[in-house]
Amino acid sequence: MSIRSGSIFIRTYTGAEDDVTNTKKINWGILSTANIGVGKVIPAIKKSPSSNVLGIASRNAGRSARVANDLGIQKSYASYEALIADPEIDAIYNPLPNNMHVDWTLAAARAGKHVLCEKPIGLNARDAERLRDCPKNVQVAEAFMVRYHPQWIRVREMVRSGELGEVRAIQAAFSYFNNDGQDIRNRPEAGGGAIMDIGCYPITAGRFLFEDNPLRVMALIDRDPTFKTDRMASVVADFGGGRQLSFMVSTQLCPYQTLNVFGTKARVEIMIPYNAPADEETALIVDTGESLDGSQAGCEILPACDQYTKQAEMFAQAILTGTSLPYGIEDSIASMRVLDAVFASEEQKTWVNV
Repeated sequence: MSIRSGSIFIRTYTGAEDDVTNTKKINWGILSTANIGVGKVIPAIKKSPSSNVLGIASRNAGRSARVANDLGIQKSYASYEALIADPEIDAIYNPLPNNMHVDWTLAAARAGKHVLCEKPIGLNARDAERLRDCPKNVQVAEAFMVRYHPQWIRVREMVRSGELGEVRAIQAAFSYFNNDGQDIRNRPEAGGGAIMDIGCYPITAGRFLFEDNPLRVMALIDRDPTFKTDRMASVVADFGGGRQLSFMVSTQLCPYQTLNVFGTKARVEIMIPYNAPADEETALIVDTGESLDGSQAGCEILPACDQYTKQAEMFAQAILTGTSLPYGIEDSIASMRVLDAVFASEEQKTWVNV
């Protein structure tokens, strides 16, 4: 499709990524009653044609039983170990705190369970490298649901096709306000802070759209004087060949998010890149720069999509068909190396090679 200004394009994705090739279902077990699982991921998994949420575990038997009852889940467990040991469970969704990701993912994988683990998959690259010890016959993936949303796939298609010209710059911002000292995201020992919680998304965007890893990064970081977590960070990543990713993330600014991709012919902006609503259409702004106020920009509308459901379905189909996922353990380790370099840049106050 050629780039035009001042127009609305409507595109419906009906490609292979939407095909269900196996009518069987896998049984999911949910490792903890974390808010992300209860509020977003479990309801989304239940909408996946190839998935059945069979059980949920908590260290509090009463809580797991209540959540199971509220969400219509058949089984509840009073420990994570009990869920992992259940032979009826095929796959585990792991939304535990960041500092517990690798240990419990390893435990589940060694018990023969496939694991979809929340991001970031570990505390650092060395931590993530321990996942190389997972049995080779299980699927282990990091839960970057955005990579399965049609809006991200469409933008990558634009980059690949040359519709934007030569893409040289990606700019992103992601912020929210949370100064609750009890929140896990504000606890450094648990892997809290803006970079780990949301900085990983712009990094994923750069790697996804440039289809490469950055060579070096530089970061400017501001830390909360009480929590000691990074509450704001600005990062530049050099992907080589004149390609740059720059982004700002914060846990203590007004809520906002955007992702802009700049080419020599046009730019495309994802309006809600990370928390795309599951039941609403999403929009891409396509702008050739004919008017500096954006009045001549075009808008491409994509149909509603629950990116968490799409992620669950892709994961389930990989299990059922015995095919490999496009993003496995090595991809997660590569992402963690970028995060490590960001923190190293803060300490060294200079560019750091990835």
